[in-house]
Amino acid sequence: MGETSNVGNAFEGAPMSIASPMLWAVTVAVLLGLLAVDFWLTRKPHDVPMREAVGWSAFYLALPMGFAGYVWLAHGGEAGVEFLTGYVVEKSLSVDNLFVFMLLLGAFAVPAQLAQRVLLYGIAGALALRAVFIAAGAALISSGSWAFLLFGAILIVTAVKVLRGGESDVESMRTVRLLRRVMPVTSQYHGAKLTVRAGTKRSLTPMALVVAAVFLTDVVFAVDSVPAVYGVTSDPYLVFATNAFALLGLRALYFVLRNALGKLRHLNHGLAVILAFIGGKLVLHWAHTVWPQVPDVPTSLSLIVIVVTLAVVTATSLLTKPARV
Repeated sequence: MGETSNVGNAFEGAPMSIASPMLWAVTVAVLLGLLAVDFWLTRKPHDVPMREAVGWSAFYLALPMGFAGYVWLAHGGEAGVEFLTGYVVEKSLSVDNLFVFMLLLGAFAVPAQLAQRVLLYGIAGALALRAVFIAAGAALISSGSWAFLLFGAILIVTAVKVLRGGESDVESMRTVRLLRRVMPVTSQYHGAKLTVRAGTKRSLTPMALVVAAVFLTDVVFAVDSVPAVYGVTSDPYLVFATNAFALLGLRALYFVLRNALGKLRHLNHGLAVILAFIGGKLVLHWAHTVWPQVPDVPTSLSLIVIVVTLAVVTATSLLTKPARV
């Protein structure tokens, strides 16, 4: 058996990892290949039918399950459970991200046939940002146990914000306002093009603005997401893998859930509970390194709490009748 990832090993220098340089190289190559296939499939804009979306969603669900089996067999049950728990956390947060993407697509009146290309730009940007945040998180963990206290505080504050809700005003985003000042913006979409030439000047299209808005929200998502999965495992490779697998299937999942997302009215409550739980787990882990008598929450318990919470909020959302206006 290979070495297993363990949060408690994070303080003996750099966080331990199950991944060899070859495994990292293969993983990145497969990831880039899947992104290339997705961009090739969306080269001709079209509204995604349910059958196509369900098929790709099933594929992107089978992929991490197969990978979890590999991790379990090659690196031990502990690493396998850490990956599965981290994947469930990241997938849950990615569903919440879909709500925001839905708002952005509606705010910019994105044509249905261009929605999947916008989502792909968002996924590619999110993966790049997560890689940066994951590396920064690994560096923080290597510097001492205080990093877990910091991550825990971030997640608890985020849980409160998620519970309170609130929507962003697209036009108030600084990136969008800056783009409007730097370059003129056309009034209509020009397919998937980000810029077009109008006479002697080059102008941005609304597509460029919505992509910029999606990238901006990706930064916020990364700030919440990376500390959450570091609450499950300190292995940078597993952290990256959970993020990658959760994000890859986001485009297809959007088209499967776009009609059902509005019915999951209690999802924010569940995500707030999950983030607060993981935040508390990180704080306890920091306390455990200082005072060994403080209990450390096992990853298996985390997985049970997360799955039960998601099941409860899904059931209550579906069973609760919408309020009459």
